[in-house]
Amino acid sequence: MSRYRITKDDLVYAAEFKLNPLGPASPGLQRVLNVLRGGPKSGKYVLIVREPFRRWVLGQLPAERGQPIVALEHHEFTDLAEAEWTVFKMRWKAHTGHDLGHEKL
Repeated sequence: MSRYRITKDDLVYAAEFKLNPLGPASPGLQRVLNVLRGGPKSGKYVLIVREPFRRWVLGQLPAERGQPIVALEHHEFTDLAEAEWTVFKMRWKAHTGHDLGHEKL
């Protein structure tokens, strides 16, 4: 099975996501999102709802299914778009090894 790999050419889709993290997504961005959302779950960054539609905290999935999600309490959000962009950046770095904070988008 062939799997899409994120390259520097996909920075345009990171810029697209940054502008509109709540969607809709172009086919190119959807391909990137599929890669970032797939794969191994251990350590993957997620959002934990603390108060529906109002407050979220960054979390990381555990190594084993059924174990508790680790909440990173120092990363709390009241803006869903900002929270989603943060998760996108962290997954991008975990997947590619490159920090989007250093890229011109």
